[in-house]
Amino acid sequence: MTSTTPRELGYYFPAEFHPHAATWLSWPHKEASWPGKIHTIYPYYSLFIKELVKGEDVCINVRDEAMKAFAVGCLEQAGVDLSRIRFYFHPTNDAWCRDHGPAFLINPNAEQKKVIVDWDYNAWGNKYPPFDLDDVIPTLIGKALNLPVFHPGIIMEGGSVDFNGKGTVITSTCCLLNKNRNAHLTRGQVETFLVNYYGVDQVLWVKEGIVGDDTDGHIDDTVRFVNEDTVITVIEENKQDENYSLLQDNLADLKKMRLSNGRQLNIAELPMPEGVVYEDQRLPASYANFYIANDAVIVPTFRCNRDAKALQIIESCFPDRRVVGIDSTEIIWGLGSFHCLSQQEPAI
Repeated sequence: MTSTTPRELGYYFPAEFHPHAATWLSWPHKEASWPGKIHTIYPYYSLFIKELVKGEDVCINVRDEAMKAFAVGCLEQAGVDLSRIRFYFHPTNDAWCRDHGPAFLINPNAEQKKVIVDWDYNAWGNKYPPFDLDDVIPTLIGKALNLPVFHPGIIMEGGSVDFNGKGTVITSTCCLLNKNRNAHLTRGQVETFLVNYYGVDQVLWVKEGIVGDDTDGHIDDTVRFVNEDTVITVIEENKQDENYSLLQDNLADLKKMRLSNGRQLNIAELPMPEGVVYEDQRLPASYANFYIANDAVIVPTFRCNRDAKALQIIESCFPDRRVVGIDSTEIIWGLGSFHCLSQQEPAI
């Protein structure tokens, strides 16, 4: 693309609750992401897709015909409507399409109504090499869909940002200002990239992520927009839990924030699940890692007595969508859940 930025051309990243043309996924295959139990995730992953296709198409990146055949087998076993599935032969290193997938921006008034931003990707601070296949996925999808692709040239992950669709993005300093991402950039410079390449006017910052999150504190585990002036934020009710004070700090920050129109944020508080520990490792289980699909909100649950309350709170925030809980106890061993695995393609 030219040196002109998407914002200068009138493009912006819509909120996740904007209508979707499709959801993009990268079929999970990396044993090291779910050591010893990758086979246990496929029934739950397939249930996720089963819910998605009730309201939209699902595009799945696979390595080859063998992986496609395996995926089809899993989906058929779950009773998924395969007529809404499209496979693309785009090899990946891992499954976390939120972070390596394309950022789709739209401008309904332009001749070219949709474009892709291909941020650089380094597997959350070079933690899990290799990541060369994942890094090129947005450009491959741009070619497949015949869409222009912008290359800002800095590290960015989709899970580190959340949008209200009206000019505001929220993110966390612990992730985006981490020296393992863009050590050469100041906070102001990072904000300039966010404004220019996501087409926003305002950047809001919280400080903290949750314990066990290997992404250094992605916002999609802590604070999510549910409409243009309302966020859900997770809180820990147990004062002895190591997440308690971190999440209270975030809540205090949110209460001080103002949107660009001067309004305060409406804040809905969402409990954290009880700690999920596997092989002595605290996992980043959070109900905030839900995915807003066209006709449903798909929420990770964790076999604990806070699941029902969390689903009830999320239901109250999405009166126009079904709220579906799917057990994520096996999937979270990969250190992410349904939002981390998916990336929406907006409709125009």
